[in-house]
This record gives sequence, structure tokens and C-alpha cells, in this order.
Amino acid sequence: MALPVLYSFRRCPYAMRARLAIASAGYRCELREIVLRDKAPEFVEASPKATVPVLVTAEGLVVEESLDVMQLVLGEHDPENWLTPQQGDLQAMHRLIAECDGPFKRALDRYKYSTRYEDADPRAEREAGAAFLRKLDARLEGHAFLFGDVVSLADMAIAPFVRQFAHTDKAWFDRQPWPQLHRWLADFLKSERFKAIFRKYPKWENGDPVTVFPEP
Repeated sequence: MALPVLYSFRRCPYAMRARLAIASAGYRCELREIVLRDKAPEFVEASPKATVPVLVTAEGLVVEESLDVMQLVLGEHDPENWLTPQQGDLQAMHRLIAECDGPFKRALDRYKYSTRYEDADPRAEREAGAAFLRKLDARLEGHAFLFGDVVSLADMAIAPFVRQFAHTDKAWFDRQPWPQLHRWLADFLKSERFKAIFRKYPKWENGDPVTVFPEP
């Protein structure tokens, strides 16, 4: 049987969160690395919206949203119990992720790519994003992760976006009084988990050898 196909892009935080869940679940698929400025026609045919990640299951189901990919693969196999956090519940995690994907992501885009928005003030957008980061820092007080001392869906869904925010102006980010957040992000970035999903792959083209992900 053909493997499920994951269309991905290494640096996209949405694609990162999908790969993190796929790796945790041990969900074997064929990874196809997409170059966003030169998208493979097979990718656009599978998903006309043409944004990563896109998972095409072995049964032909097309899953186009990163959180849906996470929940699908973890719903099949969740060995680390990402969907059942040590503290709180799945609904609480989804509420925090919604803050990340909504107000925080809007501020992040307008901070990092301020020249794309005529009315964007990068300092004001940075401060808008910082409000969410202060909330995360407070949540991490006394705990290794956002919902206790065990990694959960919320950590892995949010960390790629915090990484992107931090690297927009790393010197500024490092000066902020967020010790718990700095520790949490540093632990994520130096983890074997992150290294495994951040490996470089060549641009996929039809006829290339199959790249199995996660790697055996």
C-alpha cells in the first residue's frame, strides 16, 4: 500500500507542528518538500489553496490544516499522551492554541513582515505579541511545559511560532524578563525532537525517490 503523503516546508511553523505530531505518533508517510515560490503541480492539484502542510492519507483523504493533521495522527496513536495533558484538558489546550493562531500570529506577521502591511508599526506589533509571551512565561512558572511537567499538544503546536517570533530580533527577545519562556524554548530548540523534524530535504519533484518520514 502506498504511504500517506505529507507536503511540507522545512521552516514553516505550521508544517513544523504537523511534523512534530507525525514523528511523535510514528505515522510513516512520504515527505515531499515544497518550495513555496515554485510549487509542485501535484501539490497544487492535491490542495488548490497550496499552503503547507497538506497530508494526503493512504485512503485519499486530504487534510489541509496543521491542527487537523496533528489530531488525525495522534488520534490513531498517541504514545506520549499529547491529547491528554497532565493538567487541564484538550479544550483548554485548544483555547491557548487559538490565542497563538489568532492574535499572536497576526502580531507576529505584522512584526516580522511589517513592510508587507501599510499600517503596521513593528514596535506596536512586537508589544502585542509580547502580551501572549508573558502569558506563556507565567504558565511555565514551576512547570517544564505549558500544561504540567509532561509535553503536550499545546507545547508542540505553539513552540514553532514562538521560535519564529524570537528569531525576528533575537537580541531583543533575549533581553526580555521571561526566564521560564526562554528555558522552555531553548529546551525545545536543542532537543533531538526538534533536530529530527528540522533536517534539510531537497525540493521534491515527481519521480524522485521516496523520502520516508519520520526516518527509521
